[in-house]
Amino acid sequence: MHGETNLLWRTSSHSTGSGGECVEVALTAVAVHVRDSKCVVQSGPALRVGSVAWTAMLRAI
Repeated sequence: MHGETNLLWRTSSHSTGSGGECVEVALTAVAVHVRDSKCVVQSGPALRVGSVAWTAMLRAI
């Protein structure tokens, strides 16, 4: 993931323990990583969004 290792993943407060919308995020100084926590391979695909773009998206929604 672009050289970033040992990310601290947190489960979204909107996720449920019963298999509902399971989204995890990991924050770094330059990006926000988003993944589906139901994914069998925890090191599998994740979306990486730059911090500036993430902030702009949150303000827009």
